[in-house]
Amino acid sequence: MSESSEEKTEEPTSRRLQKAREEGQVARSPELPAAAVTIAALAMILITGNMLISKLAEAFSSGFNFDRKLVHSSNLLPAIFAHELLDSFLLIAPLLLLTAAVAIASSGATGGFLFEMGSVAPKFSKINPLNGFKRMFGVKAAVELGKALLKFTLVSGAVAWVLIDNVGTLNKISRMALEPGLSIAGELLTRSSLIMACSLAVIALIDVPFQRWQFNKQMRMTKQEVKDEMKDMEGRPEIKAQIRRRQREMSNARMMDGVKNADVVITNPEHFAVALAYDPNGDSAPILLAKGADAVAARIREEAQKHGVEIFQAAPLARALYFTTEVNHQVPEDLYYAVAQVIAYVFNLASIRPGAAPVQRPQTTVPPNMQFDADGRLETEETVN
Repeated sequence: MSESSEEKTEEPTSRRLQKAREEGQVARSPELPAAAVTIAALAMILITGNMLISKLAEAFSSGFNFDRKLVHSSNLLPAIFAHELLDSFLLIAPLLLLTAAVAIASSGATGGFLFEMGSVAPKFSKINPLNGFKRMFGVKAAVELGKALLKFTLVSGAVAWVLIDNVGTLNKISRMALEPGLSIAGELLTRSSLIMACSLAVIALIDVPFQRWQFNKQMRMTKQEVKDEMKDMEGRPEIKAQIRRRQREMSNARMMDGVKNADVVITNPEHFAVALAYDPNGDSAPILLAKGADAVAARIREEAQKHGVEIFQAAPLARALYFTTEVNHQVPEDLYYAVAQVIAYVFNLASIRPGAAPVQRPQTTVPPNMQFDADGRLETEETVN
């Protein structure tokens, strides 16, 4: 096999992607959850920080206030401690729930949500020293180093910008009273942290498309792999059945679309239906455009009614055409006379003028060798309708 044929130039198939997903391999960007969780947490602290700190301070101070009887009843201390711990946890529970929800949502934003045991199963290739050196000095390691340097540069730049922009505020804090100084310092610290966290979003915006591109490149296949996979899929019974079902659906859709061009639909009247078209200016015999039994026959009748195609009830003729003629084929020579009677009747109906005498409905007759029952078996005697 030539070297060019071994190059992974083909886009991954859906089966390849599904198999990789079952093994826990999906595009993942660790930068996106880190940035999203940090920004969400700091934003909530910035919005509810004063109230949260005030409530925590109250809970903290209340822990040092206790009744004199606790001194002589040490068995009450665990209950008091549990109560204070629960109150403190309830105060920070909204923050914990928010960060958990953001972490879950952002983790699935790149490659979708996935829980597969294959991703946590032990793999000996991960402890192979040779593979370890490849990971340390490969392209992926170089990219990770570049992201780390970019992250350091952006965060350091954000810190420097915040410090320079708030030099005056920092000088004022040193001359303020303790309580207002701590309040301003806390707000400044939170806002500065949020600005620095936003710099992480820049890394995430770069990393997410890169991780998707890298995963797609990793999943690419050679031409031979695509051919082998197609052969394998075509050999599976469920795939063959799916292909045949899809082909039948497409064929039925094309067939139903041709009913509107028919001149007449001959019915059983319920179990069979065939649609015929005839060009009086041509030399060919009538063409069978569509045929069906039961549900398909009902759809043919519906399409005929929708497009104003005449429906003619002739059970023996409908069965004969259904069992002897394929779609888009001419009707058999033995049925020429019966079909000609029906088409002539339909054409006369179309040309009749108001007040004219009604057109007499023909009595179609099929030859003995064209008389079939509902199961497609030849009958023994002639049927007249």
